[in-house]
Amino acid sequence: MRLPLRLILCSTILGLLACGKPQPAPTTGFTPVLADDGWERADPGTSGFDSAKLQAMLERAADEPINLHAVIVERHGRLVAELYHPGKDKGVYGLIATTTDFGPKTLHDVRSVGKSVVSLLIGVARQEGKLKDLSQPVLDFYPEFKTLQTPPRRAITLEHLLTMSSGFEWQEGGPGRDDEHRLYWKSTPSDYVLSRPIAAPPGTRFNYNSGGNLVLADILARVTATPLKDYARTRLFEPLGITDWEWTGDLHGRPMAFTGLRLRPRDMAKLGRLVLNHGQWKGRQLVPADWIDASLKPRLATGFDGTRYGYQWWTGSVRWQGKQLPWAAAFGNGAQRIFVVPDLDLCVVTTAGAYGDIAVAKRIDALLQDIVATIDRQ
Repeated sequence: MRLPLRLILCSTILGLLACGKPQPAPTTGFTPVLADDGWERADPGTSGFDSAKLQAMLERAADEPINLHAVIVERHGRLVAELYHPGKDKGVYGLIATTTDFGPKTLHDVRSVGKSVVSLLIGVARQEGKLKDLSQPVLDFYPEFKTLQTPPRRAITLEHLLTMSSGFEWQEGGPGRDDEHRLYWKSTPSDYVLSRPIAAPPGTRFNYNSGGNLVLADILARVTATPLKDYARTRLFEPLGITDWEWTGDLHGRPMAFTGLRLRPRDMAKLGRLVLNHGQWKGRQLVPADWIDASLKPRLATGFDGTRYGYQWWTGSVRWQGKQLPWAAAFGNGAQRIFVVPDLDLCVVTTAGAYGDIAVAKRIDALLQDIVATIDRQ
């Protein structure tokens, strides 16, 4: 491991201190910091990992030129490994990347991970009776859009928005027009999304669409009569003990549900553990279990590395001891990830600065397979 790398590396003896300088790697791996944030830690060996292999794998990842900022490995409800690395980063509105020293208390842009958070909140709203049938037309929530109330558009339902299969013509993330960026400044972004031309019958194909998530978040605020940030805070973040977070606003000051969330990686892992525990956190049911199951159910093929899409959650599979095990994940541009592997009761979180770099993002995604390969028992 090269000396310029700055890893947060805390041994059992010095576990209360976040290290600001390179430290010798202990044989047990990168031991997580002890902090008053609800997490306990566990030794990798007792958690089913080959400790030496896990440590070596994390050291290799830290040395790769992939602008990796953090890795959190959590299993059976405890943090097993934690790595931080300084790197180039830029915010949602950033034009120039600057070097940031990342650590356990550093907020990170998680970009589209916020979409999966919106999905969790929709599950909560359904439990509260604020949303019912997912086959309800989206335009039912927008009676003021009178010119849009046509049969083809009224065929688009809440479920179509959740699965990104609305059929709207929408271009995002590639060359040419980027419809997502227009959401930053439109005075009525819901109208912009719902008035796009229809390119395919709803429910027939996946097309990545941040606008659909914006509409879902707007509907959530309408039916709960609560601003998105307040609903997220009271229904999800405060019960999880997530106290330091931000939701970047658009040019009109409205939180950008589809891209603006900022979290600590350790708090991202809490969302992963919530999903692994079928919506429970420390014995309290925050999100209905059946909603978690529905959200993680593989539905439409995405065309990206064999993945499929659920309700604002990506799905795929990982190899372990000759078997393919399903995973689900919240994805954010730049390789912000919350992976959960239910069959292994495992959560892996990554943050990075690979914005718009698909090749690097794929390499960081491959860290999940590398970490799973170091697990020697369930």
